[in-house]
Amino acid sequence: MTQALTVRCKLIVPINFKQKVDETLVGFADACNQILAVAKRDNCWNTTKLHHKVYKPTKESTGLKANHVCQAIRRVINQKKATKQIHKFRPTSISLDARTFKYIEDKQQVGITLKEKRVNFDLKIGGYQIALLRNQTPTSATLSKNRQGDYYINIVVEVPTQPRNKTPKVLGVDVGLRDIASTSTGKSWDGKQLRETRAKFARVRASIQSKRTKSSKRLRRQRLSGRERRFQKWVNHNISKQLVEEAKNFGVIAFEDLTGIRQRAKVRKSQRREHNSWAFYQLRLLTEYKANVAGIDLILVDPRYTSKTCNCCKVIGNRNGKNFSCVNKLCGWVGDADHNGAKNIAGVAGVVVNQPESSTMFCSLEETVLGLKPPL
Repeated sequence: MTQALTVRCKLIVPINFKQKVDETLVGFADACNQILAVAKRDNCWNTTKLHHKVYKPTKESTGLKANHVCQAIRRVINQKKATKQIHKFRPTSISLDARTFKYIEDKQQVGITLKEKRVNFDLKIGGYQIALLRNQTPTSATLSKNRQGDYYINIVVEVPTQPRNKTPKVLGVDVGLRDIASTSTGKSWDGKQLRETRAKFARVRASIQSKRTKSSKRLRRQRLSGRERRFQKWVNHNISKQLVEEAKNFGVIAFEDLTGIRQRAKVRKSQRREHNSWAFYQLRLLTEYKANVAGIDLILVDPRYTSKTCNCCKVIGNRNGKNFSCVNKLCGWVGDADHNGAKNIAGVAGVVVNQPESSTMFCSLEETVLGLKPPL
């Protein structure tokens, strides 16, 4: 089995070729916008039917190669499926396939078909990218240009995964705002630095927006754009890497399924910004692909009652902020609430892991452990 990974490489584009690359990016964006207009007008979102409608006129008007037009059609269709509403495509990237892109390993170059001809560009990459690209024959990539005018190419490679660990042991992971993640083994990652960084950027944005000048807008666009998002992703990448390393002695990682929690949960006005910027889903996705490469499964657990139930006697207890105390006098377990929740998640997931005949990998505490039936 293999896992698809994206290798981001900086492209060295000579000055005399920058205009040609930009013309190709503009042409691809124009092609996407023309295709989008036809798709909206005729309400046609089938790839084959849309191809027959737009291929020839788009190729003639933009001057792009045939495969560029085909990739533009696929991008419009895929973007529609992903966002359901598209306004306009900008000339920031172009999709490439095996006919418009080639990785040359011995020279550390990539051959890219531009609007006029095929050009070979040098790559500026390090040992990590070289190791992932070694002995690879990638067939798809994306050429992009950032706001600073630098060019990058994201190359998709297939990495072999490790054999699956057959042990039934489960590592439970409880995610939160105070502690970004807590495991059933007692390890946790404090979110204090992340919260402080978010608060700092929020104050800076508020200060800049209050000025309402062109220079303040330019400052926000050039200096602040994406910095908070990139920091959040860097934090989640580090945590996911450590989670997978921790789970190598286990066979499964279990996460809470928090889908729709922003719509269900009621929070104070002062906490809305922090709650809405909670990147729990990103952490799960980053952990999932790393776990797949390492041969570790990831399953989801219904979060109901996992924070309120004692992990020892399964009696509903008292949670007071960071602390949890069991009300059962025969048990009396006291400890960190997130650690307790993670142990419950591991326990619920363990029931499913040890029952191969179960038809689903999604389980709930009330049914598998407490023996309760959800209301109809």
